[in-house]
Formats: sequence, structure tokens, C-alpha cells
Amino acid sequence: MPDGIFQDMFPLASDTTPYRKLTGDFVGRASFAGRPILTVEPEALTLLARTAFADIAHLLRPGHLAQLRKILDDPEASANDRFVAYDLLKNANIAAGRVLPMCQDTGTAIIMGKKGQQVWTGGGDEAALSEGVRRTYVETNLRYSNLAPLSMFQEVNTGDNLPAQIDLYATEGDAYKFLFVAKGGGSANKVFLYQQTPSILKPDLLLKFLDEKIKTLGTAACPPYHLAVVIGGTSAELNLKTVKLASTRYLDGLPTEGNKQGRAFRDVEMEARIHALTQMNGIGAQFGGKYFCHDVRVIRLPRHGASCPIGIGVSCSADRQALGKITADGVFLEQLEENPAQYLPEVDMDRLAGPVVAIDLNRPMSEIRRTLSQYPVKTRVVLNGPMIVARDLAHAKVRERLERGEPMPDYFRDRIIYYAGPAKTPQGYASGAFGPTTAGRMDSFVGDFMAKGGSFVTLAKGNRSRQVTEACKTHGGFYLGSIGGPGARLAQDCIKKVEVVDYPELGMEAVWRIEVVDFPAFVVVDDKGNDFFADIPSY
Repeated sequence: MPDGIFQDMFPLASDTTPYRKLTGDFVGRASFAGRPILTVEPEALTLLARTAFADIAHLLRPGHLAQLRKILDDPEASANDRFVAYDLLKNANIAAGRVLPMCQDTGTAIIMGKKGQQVWTGGGDEAALSEGVRRTYVETNLRYSNLAPLSMFQEVNTGDNLPAQIDLYATEGDAYKFLFVAKGGGSANKVFLYQQTPSILKPDLLLKFLDEKIKTLGTAACPPYHLAVVIGGTSAELNLKTVKLASTRYLDGLPTEGNKQGRAFRDVEMEARIHALTQMNGIGAQFGGKYFCHDVRVIRLPRHGASCPIGIGVSCSADRQALGKITADGVFLEQLEENPAQYLPEVDMDRLAGPVVAIDLNRPMSEIRRTLSQYPVKTRVVLNGPMIVARDLAHAKVRERLERGEPMPDYFRDRIIYYAGPAKTPQGYASGAFGPTTAGRMDSFVGDFMAKGGSFVTLAKGNRSRQVTEACKTHGGFYLGSIGGPGARLAQDCIKKVEVVDYPELGMEAVWRIEVVDFPAFVVVDDKGNDFFADIPSY
């Protein structure tokens, strides 16, 4: 490249995305200084955002669904890999009915827009896009997860899931192009930046480092993952922004080798090596096996000579993103899969996942614990009967009662505690999407609560800290792992009754009593101090 010629840091290949046309309205043609101009009315932006977030709450890309089906067809996949993949495919099929969202955590709305300089909107783009987001969340069965700080320590739910994160860029051309992402707390919390020194840029050192850090992701964000690793970056924020884009496969069209001008590139050889590491770590699709990750993207960026930032992040089983664009021909949105049933084979469930133990939750807690004590970690169980649902705020309320000298509530003594928070309940359903939340957020409560006679069996997603394992060993408790991701299937097939037990003012974080049928789970931590996640091989 001759001196003085600009090098785009992210030179992407041409867009081959399949789009569907939403409308030909709200766009027009004009000219200015002899150049064609695309005029876009605010209604086009609102329609596009509203439709995008409705679609990605219920539909997935065909490629993602094909990867789930691949697990079922792979003879090297573990029984637990296949069981999780099959459950996620069933969940996708239910969510495609556009009543129950695929995950109860319907996420923060994130929009990236690249506006060509020949596109005129008249301003107010963020407000128009935000209105589309608001209407989707208010008018459908999605959950409001975003909190507004009133002070450093006091927060309130915004009541419409706003604000959205909206980043708009100026670029060349006469098109307005978008990426829409719904990012739940589980996967958002699994984004990490490590400020390393250049000495790490040796194959063995880098792979050892990445193997160690990737294992810390655990399963709280609902694998199988689309894993993104970014090496380098002219700043920490560019590194992490690239992580997010790579996890959505937005950067798949980068070149596969660098140049002297500092362009970003995909290192496909390193992608294969890291993917092989994830297949050997034993974590699998949540409960042991090969499929911790569907795939890996490794992006190499230019960097300052004294810095080597390394970023890691994931897109989870709720792989929610779609591209959009506005051109002179109209408003377009990426075509997601409307018929996921075509990826769902007929299978023998007994052969798919092996033996399963039925647990009657109507029995006294002492009997439930004696039954669980007979089986090793990784045992699959199905739960039938009543459970209590409580998460962060409810646990804090119970702790306040104990600190005042009040007794442990009977509902914490007598029932399994399920960490979850439902989405809105559609008409005619017992529950909205109601999958598990991340267990680790409640780790600090478990030991104290068990010592007071409660919280002996907990149910959630992801790995837990050593303090929980020790508490289970000391007090005879258990942690059961629920499949992270299939919130729609659990609502439709497993949860038959929901009622508020305590703290109704907490909204979706109230204490609930639910009745479940054939609710799937796995023994992750037992009463002998065994923890499935503690025995993961190293690189």
C-alpha cells in the first residue's frame, strides 16, 4: 500500500446476509450538490428496531440451530451434551410461536448503526430507535431488567427496559446499516479484559493463558457458547467492543492475515486450536462432555508496543442478534429461522440422556436429601412438585429477617430454592419464560442459611464457589444445575402453577411458589463435598 493511503482497520467482505423487506415506506430520494441522497423518516427507524427486538426474542439464526443439531448427530458428544442440545432445540421451537421468549432474561437492547453520509434523517435517530425498543418490551411478553440509579445505592426498575445502548457511526455511502443485539446479564457478565504484557505473545504461553481463563467462564452464561477472543487493540475499549462484535459473528468477513498498515484479521488456525482446547476441558454443554463451545472467533488487532490487552467474551444459547439496513429500496431485517422444527429430530429420550432419577418434591426435605445422597454428581434428575423461587433481593430480605433474630421462613426450610425471575405471563399460561438465573450471585447466602436450617437444596445454572461446596458438605446440602437457556420450554411444559408467597413489592424478584412437572436438572454439588466443576483438566 502506498504511503498516505488510509487503511480501514476492519475491512469486511461484502454482506451476504439474507434479508426480508419490512416496508418500502418512510424512505425517499433527493439530491444535494449533485449527489443522490436517501431520506429516512423516524418511523423507519422505530419500525426496524421494534421488529428486530421482537424477532430476536423468539427466533435464532439457521446456522446456530444447525450447530445444535450437529451435537445430536455427533457420536463423540456426551449423553449430557445431547440432552442439553435437544432441550434447547425444543425451546427454540416453542419460542418461534412468538408468545414465550426463548429466555426469561430478555436482555438489554443494544444497537449499533452505521449511517452513510448520503443518508438524511433530520436528527433524533436515537429517540426513534429507542421508541422501537420501548414498544417491543411494553407490548410483548418480555421482561424489564434495567435499573435506574436514583442515588449511589438506591435503584428502581425503569418499567420499559430502557435505556437502550445505542452507538451510531458516520460512514460513506447511501445506506443505513444496523446490528441489533439483546444481551442478557448471564453472558454480559462473562466478558473479561486482561491487560497483559507483550511477553505473552508466544504460542505455548498464550494457549496456556487462554485455557485457564476460558475455564473460568463456567456455565452460568448457558453454553454451548460462541466464544470470542481478541488479542491486541489500540485501547481497552476497542478490544472489548471487538469482543462483542466477534461473538455475534459480525466480523466473520475480516481477512485471515494481517498487513503492515495494522488491519484486523481472523486467525483461523488459532481458532481451531482454542476450539480443540474447549472440547477437551470436560465441561461440555453445561454438565460434562465436548460441546462447551459451538465455535471460536479469534481476532488479532494492532496495539501499542507497551500494551497487550486480551479480551474474552461469549454469545450464549440465547444467541440473539440480527442485522438490519435501510436503503432506497426500503427497510430490511435479517431473515431468522421461522421453522426451527426442521432441526428437531425424533429421538428416544431414554437413549438420548441415559438414566434419570425422579424426585418427589412433595416429600419432606429430609427425604429429598436422603434420595439425592444416593447418587453421584452429573446424575440427571427430574423434579415433580412444589418449589420456591427466590433470587438476589429476596435473599437479602430473608437475611435481614435473620439478622433481626427472626426464624428462617418455613418456605426456605421445606422446599428446594430455585434461583429465577420470570418474564411476563402471556394470557392462558401459568407462567412466562422462567429459566434459571446465575447461581453464583447467591453464594454468600448459602452457608448462613443452611446453618439456620434452610436452603438445603438449591437449583440454578452455572458453577459455584468453594464456599458453597463446603457448606453442602458441612450441612448436608445439594446444588442442582438446571439447563440454562430453555426458559420458554420450562414455562410451557414444566411449570404448571405460579403464586406469590412473599415480598410482592419486588415484582419479578418476589418469592414465588411454583408447581413443576418433569423439571430437568443435574446433581452438580453433593453432600459429600463433590463438585462436578472441580475436576476439570488443564492444558
